Amino acid sequence: MVVTASNSGAEAIPFIKVWAILPSALLLTFLFTRLTNRFSRDKVFYFMMSLFLSFFFVFAFILFPAREYLHPHHLADQVQAFLPEGFKGLVALFRNWTFTLFYVMSELWGTAIMAVLFWGFANEVTTVGEARRYYVLWSVGANMAGIFAGQATIYFGKSQWEQSVLFVTCAILVSGLATMLAFRWLNKHVIRPAHPVSENAAPKVKMSMRKNFAYLAKSKYLIYIALIVLGYNLAINLIEVVWKNQIKQLYSNPNDYNIYMGEVMTWMGVISTTISVFITGNVIRRFSWTASALITPVITLITGMAFFTLALLQNSGMNWFAGVFGFSPLLLSVMLGALQNCMTRACKYTLFDATKEMAFIPLSSESKLKGKAAIDGVGSRLGKSGGSVIHQGLLFCFATVSSSTPYVAAIFFIVVVVWSLAAMGLGKRFDALVAEHAQVNVPDSPESAPSKIPALQT
Repeated sequence: MVVTASNSGAEAIPFIKVWAILPSALLLTFLFTRLTNRFSRDKVFYFMMSLFLSFFFVFAFILFPAREYLHPHHLADQVQAFLPEGFKGLVALFRNWTFTLFYVMSELWGTAIMAVLFWGFANEVTTVGEARRYYVLWSVGANMAGIFAGQATIYFGKSQWEQSVLFVTCAILVSGLATMLAFRWLNKHVIRPAHPVSENAAPKVKMSMRKNFAYLAKSKYLIYIALIVLGYNLAINLIEVVWKNQIKQLYSNPNDYNIYMGEVMTWMGVISTTISVFITGNVIRRFSWTASALITPVITLITGMAFFTLALLQNSGMNWFAGVFGFSPLLLSVMLGALQNCMTRACKYTLFDATKEMAFIPLSSESKLKGKAAIDGVGSRLGKSGGSVIHQGLLFCFATVSSSTPYVAAIFFIVVVVWSLAAMGLGKRFDALVAEHAQVNVPDSPESAPSKIPALQT
C-alpha cells in the first residue's frame, strides 16, 4: 500500500517508522504496562487482540473504501511544492494517512502480539530444557503459517486491488478470532487444571515505562539482549528500504508488487520451516548458545554485503556482470535482495527468536517482565527507527535511495559486527547463569521438583 501509493515509494518507509511507528510503539508500551498492572495476563491478551482486530475491521470496511475522500492530495501537493525532494517520503506519510495507519498497526502486531504476548506466555510455562525442544516446534508452526499467508496473498492478488485488500484483511480477522479461541481453550483446559492458582501466590509486580528502562540500564545481561535486538532490526531496516525501492522500480502496479511479496513470503516460510525441522533443534541441542546465536548475524552479513555489492554494480558501468546470468541488472538485484530477506528472516524466525527467548528463561520473574516489556515493546522499534533515521539523514543529503546506497552498505557492515560482539558477550553470561542453576540441589522425588528452574537476578 505504502510503496505503490500515489506520489509515494520506498522513501516513505523511514519516515513512517520514525514519525509514526516509534511514537505508536511508546504509546502501546505505556498502554500494555498499565493494563498489566491492573488486569490478569488473560484479560490483557484479549484486550490487545481485540484492539488490533477492531482496527483491521474498520480499515477494511470503512477507511479503505473511502480513501479517495480521506487522503488530502491537494494539500499534500501544495506542501511538497515548498519542500526539497528529500522530504517526499514525509509528505507521503501525511498524504496517504490511512495507509500509514495500516502500516503502523501491521508493524506493531509483530511486537505486541508475537514478541510480547505470545513469547511472554511461552516463557511463563516453559523451562530451559523444554525450550530446547518445544521452541523449535512452535517455530515450525509459525513458519508454515508464512507459507499459507504467502499463497493466500498470491491467490487474492489475482483479483482487483480493492478486493484483494478486503480478502486479505478478512483472513487476518478470522485468524485472529481463532487465536483468541485457542488461547482461551489452553487456559481453561490445560494451564489452570495443571497449575491451579494458589491463594498464597506471589504478589504481582507493578511496573512503569520509566522503571522498566531504568531497570534495563542496570543489568548488563539485559543490555546485551537489547543490543542483539537493536542490531537485527537496524540491519534488516537498512537493507529493506534499498531492496523495496528496487522492487518498486520493477513492479509499479500494487497487485504485481503484492503478488511478488507473496512469493517472497512463501519461500521465506519454506526456508524457515526447513531450518526449523532439520537444523534449529539439532543446532540448539548440540552447540552452545553463543554458536547458535551467531548464525543469524553471520548469514545476514554474507547475504547483505552480496546484495549491496550487486546493487552498487548497477551504477558502476559493470552491467555485463548481470548479463552473464541472463537477467537485467535490476531483476538480478531484486532476486538477490529477496534471497537475502528470506535467509535473514528465516534465521530470525527460527534461531534468533529461539535463542533470544531462551536468554530470558534463567532470569527472575521481575527481570522477565520488566526487561522483556522494555526490549520487545520498544527496543525493536528503536532499532527500526534508528535505521530509518539513518535513511532520512541520507535522503536529505542525497535526495534518493539509490544515491545513498554506498553509505547504507558501510553502516550496515558496522551494525552487524556490533550485533555479533553483543551476542558473544551475552553468551558468556547465559552460560554462567545456566551453570549456576545446575549447581542448585535438585529434589530427589519428581513430585517435589519445581516446575521451573530457580530464577536469578542479574
